[in-house]
Amino acid sequence: MVVPAQDLPASVRIHEVGARDGLQNEKGVIPTGIKAEFIHRLAEAGLTTIEATSFVRPEWVPQLADAEQLFPMLDDMKGVALPVLVPNQRGLDRALALGARRIAVFASATESFAKANLNRTVDESLAVFAPVVARAKEQKVHVRGYLSMCFGDPWEGPVPVHQVVKVAKSLMEMGCDELSLGDTIGVATPAHVQTLLAELNEEGVPTSAIGVHFHDTYGQALANTFAALQHGVSTVDASAGGLGGCPYAKSATGNLATEDLVWMLQGLGIDTGVDLGRLTATSLWLAEQLGRPSPSRTVRALAHDSHKE
Repeated sequence: MVVPAQDLPASVRIHEVGARDGLQNEKGVIPTGIKAEFIHRLAEAGLTTIEATSFVRPEWVPQLADAEQLFPMLDDMKGVALPVLVPNQRGLDRALALGARRIAVFASATESFAKANLNRTVDESLAVFAPVVARAKEQKVHVRGYLSMCFGDPWEGPVPVHQVVKVAKSLMEMGCDELSLGDTIGVATPAHVQTLLAELNEEGVPTSAIGVHFHDTYGQALANTFAALQHGVSTVDASAGGLGGCPYAKSATGNLATEDLVWMLQGLGIDTGVDLGRLTATSLWLAEQLGRPSPSRTVRALAHDSHKE
């Protein structure tokens, strides 16, 4: 039953991260053809922003070492945004050479994670990203700034809001078009989310430029998403089937499942453009390829219902 709530966005753009953030955390390497089919199936389910891959050095993330082979297999996907992650100038060069028009850089709000993930301090990593963002903007390429550890860090514990805001402002000031706030280890709670969003607004970062990226470690991802929606956020990251985690933060479990998100948004009367049946079928198909069941509660519930019929 659709029961709308007051003062929520009329529509939400889902930034699907399963093909990149999801698959990079798999122990085994997924064949390139399977990845391409996965992305095509996601688009057929109605997703219009699908993060395709990452142009990092192969030894860093071997699961995504086939970026040069995969990206050309997506040339037929007209009307679908296919952002890619780039860590530095070399990664940007590789992405631009293949015609990428949307990129993302990945920063940290904490020193510990910056060292573990980027092998640099926060300021050093921002210094690396600045020319990458500048060159991308010269090429009229859309830039997303990921900011990890916005709520808690496995080494440092709770992360002060002002610390997150400082790094977020740096990303926006260097030219990022949008900012994705990452709850990398899944410790956020709703009031914490709204407090951070309010502080960002006060420091000049508009809600329209903000997306949220929640992990479901403590079962709070949907509650935190609802809190962000109440604040006016209309871009939400999610991963088909709930795939993902973070190879550099072992306490990070799966991303918010796209199916769980769509189920909630549909119940609220919020348009996503996504066909939940097709999306569920896609996640069930991928689970077969991976040899294990999907962690998404909605996928499991709908699969159970279809078996009963």
